[in-house]
Amino acid sequence: MSKGFNLYPIDGGVCAPRGFIADGVAAGLKKDNALDVAFIYAKEGFSVEVLFTSNAFAAAPIAHFRQYVAGKQSNFVLITTKNANAMTGKAGVEDICEILEALKNRFKCVQNPIMSSTGVIGVRLPKEQIIGAFEKFDLESNLDSLDSHKRASDAIRTTDAFSKEIALEVELENGKSFRIGAMAKGAGMIAPSLATMLCFITTDAPIPPAHAQRLLQTYAKKNFDAISVDGDMSTNDSVFLLSNGKSGIYDEEAFGIALDRVTHKLALDMVRDGEGASRVVAFEIKGAHDEVQARCAAKALSNSLLVKTAIFGGDPNWGRIASTIGASGIEAYEELLSISIGGVMVYDRGEILFTPEVESKAHKAMKAKEFRIVCDLGIGDGVYVSYGCDLGYKYVEINSDYRS
Repeated sequence: MSKGFNLYPIDGGVCAPRGFIADGVAAGLKKDNALDVAFIYAKEGFSVEVLFTSNAFAAAPIAHFRQYVAGKQSNFVLITTKNANAMTGKAGVEDICEILEALKNRFKCVQNPIMSSTGVIGVRLPKEQIIGAFEKFDLESNLDSLDSHKRASDAIRTTDAFSKEIALEVELENGKSFRIGAMAKGAGMIAPSLATMLCFITTDAPIPPAHAQRLLQTYAKKNFDAISVDGDMSTNDSVFLLSNGKSGIYDEEAFGIALDRVTHKLALDMVRDGEGASRVVAFEIKGAHDEVQARCAAKALSNSLLVKTAIFGGDPNWGRIASTIGASGIEAYEELLSISIGGVMVYDRGEILFTPEVESKAHKAMKAKEFRIVCDLGIGDGVYVSYGCDLGYKYVEINSDYRS
C-alpha cells in the first residue's frame, strides 16, 4: 500500500494484464515429454524495453533482437530451453530467422516476433523440433485458460526446482487500475550485470517511452544486480518489459513501486532456488565511503565461494567475511569494522567477541532458512544489500553433468 494507490496480488502471471496470453508445450527438447517451449502473445501488439547481459559473448537471440526488432512493436515472444544458442555466430542468428519465418507462416497474425533461449552454450538449435511445436500453439482458446500461464512459466525452467511468477493489480485513488505480471527462470549461472536468467514482464499500462527504459533500468537493475548464486554471468541474461497499453491507466510512481515489488520477488526466488541451495542470506554493507564501495563489498560477499561454503556448513567463520571485504578493494579499517551474523555480533571495531557462547548463538542463527549478515565499515553513509545463497554438494552434482 502507498499514498494514492494500492497493490493487490492476483493470479495469472504474465497473462494477468489484459490482452496477454501465454502457454507452454512439449517439443521434445527435454526428457520425459516435459514442457520446454513457451510463448507470450498479445494480438494488438506491445512496445518492448529490454535489459541484456553485459557478457561480451551475448547469445544469438540478443544479436537477433538488436538487428531485427529493437525500436519496433512486436506481438509475440518465443522462448525455448535446453539450448542457449550462444557462441553459434552468424549461423545462430540465421537459425532464429528461419524459425521465426516459419512461425509467421503458421500464424499470419504474428508481427516482429522475438526469440529468447536458455540452456547449453555452443550448440546449434534443433530447428525442426522447435518448428514442429508450433502445431501445438493455440493463440485463441487459451484466452480463457486458467492454467496456460503456469504451463508457460514451467516450460522456461532449466535446472529450476520451481517456477517463478507474480502478478499485481494496481488500483489508483480514483478506483481505476492497471496490471503487471511476470515470469522468470534462473537457478544457476546467476550473477547478473545487466541486465542463466530470463525475465518477462507484461503490463496493460500505457507506459510513455521516455519512462519505460528508465524504470526498467532503475528497478530491474536494483534487484537483479543484487543477487548471486555462483558468481557466473550468463551469455543470455535478458529482462523484457512488454506494454500493450490496453488498460489506458498509468501512474509513474505506482508503476515504479509495482515493478520494484515484482523484480524483487523474482530475484529472491532465484536465490532461493539456487542450484542445491538451502539458505538465503542478505549481505548488508553500511557505513561505507559511498554506495559504490558498499555495493562492491556486498557483491564480493555474495560471490565468495568460501563465504558460501561456510553458510552451507552453518559455520560462523567471520574471518572469511572480513577477509573478503578487505580483498574487495574498498576503503576499510580493522578498528572501524563491525560484523554481525544473524543478529549476533561477532566482531566490533577491533574487538573479537567470538567466545564459545557467541559462536554457538551465531551457529544457531545460521540454521535459519533466511538470515542477514551486517557489516558496518564505520566510515561514511554508503549502504547496499546484496543477496546470495549457500553452495553445497548438490551444486557440484548438477553442474558436473549439466549437458545431460
